[in-house]
Amino acid sequence: MSDSVVLSDALTDTEWLDELGEIGKSRGWYTPLGDDHASVFVDGSSRALLVTFESRPAIRSFSENGLPLGFDAAESRGWSHLSLISMRDTWFRHRKIFRHFDKLVDEEFFESFDNVVFYGAGMGGYAAAAYSVAAPGATVLTVAPQATLARDLTEWDDRFPSQRRTDFTRRYGYAPDMIEAAARMFLIYDPNEALDSMHATLFAAENVDRIRYRRGGPGAIEADLRDMDLLDPMLEAAGEARLDSALIFRALTARRRHMPYLRAMMGRLHSEDRPYLEAMLANAVLKTSDNKRFQHFYDMAAQKLEADGQKVPGRG
Repeated sequence: MSDSVVLSDALTDTEWLDELGEIGKSRGWYTPLGDDHASVFVDGSSRALLVTFESRPAIRSFSENGLPLGFDAAESRGWSHLSLISMRDTWFRHRKIFRHFDKLVDEEFFESFDNVVFYGAGMGGYAAAAYSVAAPGATVLTVAPQATLARDLTEWDDRFPSQRRTDFTRRYGYAPDMIEAAARMFLIYDPNEALDSMHATLFAAENVDRIRYRRGGPGAIEADLRDMDLLDPMLEAAGEARLDSALIFRALTARRRHMPYLRAMMGRLHSEDRPYLEAMLANAVLKTSDNKRFQHFYDMAAQKLEADGQKVPGRG
């Protein structure tokens, strides 16, 4: 369906949600969960279920067809998919979502599938980890998730002041505790982003694999994964129960050819005043690309190194 159905950018948010709801009703279900959330299920096969947590603004901004991630990642493989959608930044903390997952557990919904995968980034990554407890044995793939925003535990994180009154003490609250029953959780984060890194360290269980991805900037990692077409094969491997850290690390080598990543790396090296590494990176890029920006960085770094009597990478 994702190849033929497109939800137009011209739709209002209400119209967009109505059309998405009609798709769900015709092929599975559509369940409003209060004013700020909704659940859309499309019944594919019992081989795998992909559960994603996304916000309406993100879907409408980043999806080429205006549909949640599952419509591309799951439907092309004949999988089923369940999309939890928030209309704003809520961290999916609402009693109606709690009850929705309670109902799915009571109905043994997740047990109908051979493999279950939970995915989300940032706020959605928190929710993917927190609600994965409903499906023991699931694989959880997250990008820069928060562990909680409970003030007594994360007073060092000042990025989300509007959420400080949100209750993270009730059910499905502290995400690191909720992933105990997962088969494996893979957490991709930027160790140079101090607050994201601090959240990542709170996921310390033996079934958690933390994958470092130095990138910089909020949302940049997921954008890179989408741009490099890496998210889809990772989700495919997870749905086939063969995702591991080695596969992710091999996939991430593609960033060495991804210009936004390379520019971000160069910016970081330049701000840290590391001319030798700047010259090395620029020289590697210039071997395959006539990039004036990297040529400029290479020339500046070379001048610094020569002034200090150091060898310049790429020169004899």
